[in-house]
Amino acid sequence: MFDKRYYPRLAVASGGNRWDWALLPLVLAVLFGLAYGGMQMARPYQLGETLPISLDPWMLPYYLLRTTLRMFLALGASLVFSCIFAALAAKYRAAERVLVPMLDILQSIPILGFLSITVTGFIALFPGNLLGVECAAIFAIFTSQAWNMAFSLYQSLRTVPAELSEAAAVFQLSGWQRFWRLEMPFAMPGLLWNMMMSMSGGWFFVVASEAIAVSNQHILLPGVGSYIAMAIDARDLGAIGWAIGGMLVGIALYDQLFFRPLIAWADKFRFEEGSGEDTPRSWLLTWLRRTDRLQRLGQWLGGHFEQSLLWFRRDHDGTSIKARPTVVNPRIERVWDATLAAAVLLAVIWLARFIHTEVGWSEVGHVFLLGLYTLARVLVLIMLAALVWVPVGVWIGMNPRWAGRLQGVAQFLAAFPANLMFPVAVLFIVRWHLSPNIWLAPLMVLGTQWYLLFNVIAGASTIPTELRYAAKNLGLSGWLQWRRYLLPAVFPSFVTGAITASGGSWNASIVAEYVTWGDTTLQASGLGSYIAHMTAIGDFPRIALGIGVMCVFVMGMNHFVWRKLYELAENRMHF
Repeated sequence: MFDKRYYPRLAVASGGNRWDWALLPLVLAVLFGLAYGGMQMARPYQLGETLPISLDPWMLPYYLLRTTLRMFLALGASLVFSCIFAALAAKYRAAERVLVPMLDILQSIPILGFLSITVTGFIALFPGNLLGVECAAIFAIFTSQAWNMAFSLYQSLRTVPAELSEAAAVFQLSGWQRFWRLEMPFAMPGLLWNMMMSMSGGWFFVVASEAIAVSNQHILLPGVGSYIAMAIDARDLGAIGWAIGGMLVGIALYDQLFFRPLIAWADKFRFEEGSGEDTPRSWLLTWLRRTDRLQRLGQWLGGHFEQSLLWFRRDHDGTSIKARPTVVNPRIERVWDATLAAAVLLAVIWLARFIHTEVGWSEVGHVFLLGLYTLARVLVLIMLAALVWVPVGVWIGMNPRWAGRLQGVAQFLAAFPANLMFPVAVLFIVRWHLSPNIWLAPLMVLGTQWYLLFNVIAGASTIPTELRYAAKNLGLSGWLQWRRYLLPAVFPSFVTGAITASGGSWNASIVAEYVTWGDTTLQASGLGSYIAHMTAIGDFPRIALGIGVMCVFVMGMNHFVWRKLYELAENRMHF
């Protein structure tokens, strides 16, 4: 019940105002949809049972509800994972040495690899219930959402302005208080844009996550992804059109009801002394701020959430000696480094034995050469995408009115399943007798270029207004403006977007370098086509070799290229 000592206004009886009554149907509709979707996800189910999927357009609202619920559950799990990963990696050097390379490896593993490993375990957790298969699908979507959110939050925690860190030290904030009162608010604008990108990126993998193969069984979960899979199998262009229309409606709904209010709310966390001329607006947030009962309910929930956070660290009052930084014993660090070195040595020995007995060293050289082909494509595509989307992202981020108008459009373009473009690409290449080695390459970046755009928009939108006025008063223009002002302002966000776009492009190479449509198959020389071909013929040792080499390339790029740029962003290229 409400505590009058902390919430005196809540003790006053009120029937609410007209805005409460206006929003009541919307609140009830959302609650009903969540309850109905959750009930359908936990229905009885036996392995081998066929779940009916219809191409009737009238079923699309129900399928859209099921798919959207899975994606939001995966988004919540991704947010929790990102907070834990970023806090540990940014604050503990020993943890950073393990977690950052681990994330590099995880983002380079194809989603089907996660699905094939985990689906049996999830089904065993919930025997006789559909919830096991649903958890497998949610986990597959999670693997397409979590990595860029974790990198974004990690980058933000590493680039907190020095004056804010000094203020936290002066007030003797504990690590727990610093995270919730300084670092998370500072990271919120960029994190929200990456959450939008994660939701949109999840649509690319929704077909694979809702069409699950296990124990020689093929399970189609009700959803937009399974609807698209059936439409492609039936070559029903009308059904594909209805699915795209349903996606557009769903994206518009959760943009207006979820992301746009959050973006407008997070504007208060911008790092500046004054407010900007143009701020993001949301009709739903405006309505919520005019309500009486919903406002009070939100204050009550927020107060209890804050109290629950403090409960975990009651002994840290922010002024005690426990709020001081903890000094790590050098001996512990040396033991940790020795343990990591031993683990790496054992892994190298096991890998050498595997290569010698299963595939041979000549095959390793061949696969590394194919990896160099794919590496060249990834680097060229990322540079071309940066030349296009960095100026566009800066312009959108610095014009909040246009950002609000284009937000939904950008989410739809990022969410459009790029695999629907593969048949068009095949017909185009065959018709004009073009080289697959060149013209299949753009397919790798169709779904990943948006990581660059969304992160640059997030970086540009957080540029302090007083800095914009200073650049205008100094008359900065042309290349000087970009070199001295705009590029340093968005550089940390650009590096985060480039890392996730690069990792996503390596992952997408598996389907972009080996494309089929009907009886026609086009194959480009590269690591992605090698893995796809070995998967088609069932050569598991060479599949493992291909994925392992891909992990080596991704980790190498992250260590020698992107990590150096991270250090540059931390030391010089940020405000």
